[in-house]
Amino acid sequence: MLGCHLGRCFQVTVAGGSYQEGLTSVVQGVPPGMLLTEQEIYGDLLLRKPGADELSSPRKEPDLPIIYSGLNAADTIENAGNKNHTNGTPLVILIPNLDRHFVHIKQYQDTNRTPRPGHASYASFIKYGPDDDAIGAGFFSGRYTSTIAAAGYVAKKVLKKCGIEVFAYVKEIAGVRCPDVPHERALAHTNDYKKMRRDLDPFYQEIYVKGRITMEMRFLEKARVLAEIEKQIDVIRDKAPKIKPAAIRDKYGVHPVLNCPDIDAAQAMVDACNRICATGDSAGGVVEVIVTGVPVGLGEPVFCKLDAELGRMLGIGAVKGVEVGAGFAVKDMTGSQNNDQMRAENGKVIFESNNAGGITGGLTTGQPIVVRLTVKPTSTINKPQRTIDKYTLENKEIAAITRRDPTIVARVWPVAENYTALVILDHLLMHYGYQTLRKKLES
Repeated sequence: MLGCHLGRCFQVTVAGGSYQEGLTSVVQGVPPGMLLTEQEIYGDLLLRKPGADELSSPRKEPDLPIIYSGLNAADTIENAGNKNHTNGTPLVILIPNLDRHFVHIKQYQDTNRTPRPGHASYASFIKYGPDDDAIGAGFFSGRYTSTIAAAGYVAKKVLKKCGIEVFAYVKEIAGVRCPDVPHERALAHTNDYKKMRRDLDPFYQEIYVKGRITMEMRFLEKARVLAEIEKQIDVIRDKAPKIKPAAIRDKYGVHPVLNCPDIDAAQAMVDACNRICATGDSAGGVVEVIVTGVPVGLGEPVFCKLDAELGRMLGIGAVKGVEVGAGFAVKDMTGSQNNDQMRAENGKVIFESNNAGGITGGLTTGQPIVVRLTVKPTSTINKPQRTIDKYTLENKEIAAITRRDPTIVARVWPVAENYTALVILDHLLMHYGYQTLRKKLES
């Protein structure tokens, strides 16, 4: 299968499927010397996993990662202090599927003759034939985005060391839009939301905080614990703290379900989505990604423009549009309205607007990068839909009997955040190399 690889200097290859043994991220280009743990990777994975709130599928995958290679298994010399540091070799992250039961497989087997409208099941059947991995949509399931989240966390950690912040949040669901907020406030709110999710996630607390899996354990020891957890998913989930939504708002200053920096707008989104879901239907929306601290000139011309590279986030399942800055709104602007005029103040360049979203000519201007993704409504709905039998081409009707999300928007923002980090770090490595060589030649 082609198309499962991203990057030049910072490369990611992903594999696996929704109901295979699990999923895998292979990351190359990770610099040596960075302490990395499974607990911190899971801190990002839990943001997109299903079954966490009323707007997500009830599938109970905990998404517990295992770092299989790429870290020092011990100090390289006695008392070196570099155990569990990246060592420059390919980093492999495994994400086993633990909530994979025959009752759910049977539901797909019973409906796989009739492709679900909006899904890839018809096209993938024609492309790959009867051996197409169709259980749970296979590699076309939203499950594969866990591989992006895992690899992207690593990139995000490197970028943070370089003074670059990448964050995302829900901008709109079901026609309810979050008003514009300052980037600093949105970043602070997103960090508070992430802390809330870690504090209240029963697997984060039971598995990592209480030390059931640690970085001192070997792979086979961790695998044994995961085999135990597979039988205890419901028991662990029941240990989730029972905190009322109002208490979450008071303690963390965030909405309990949606990462949206305006709590009132977030609640209006949830209400609108629930009204739609009650009819058996689903809702779409918009995710906004912000990148701050980028140097001027990041990016490459023509085919590798940075905005074009970010446009590859169309590869995230359910994303149907990507815009940078003012995006599609520029069609209603004049040149004088769209141009980001600039002036110099105290030796610094100041832009009077940011319609370009921080990118002109495919290169960064030093302003914050602003990217928005439009996310389609969940394709699996609880309404009768016309389809076909893909073997006989008879006309059929289908309704959902499998687990589904009322909206995917609430789970796409962490994927978009981490996908963006992959693109930015790849270009940052190219940029550093180019600028270092240029300065050598000028000296």
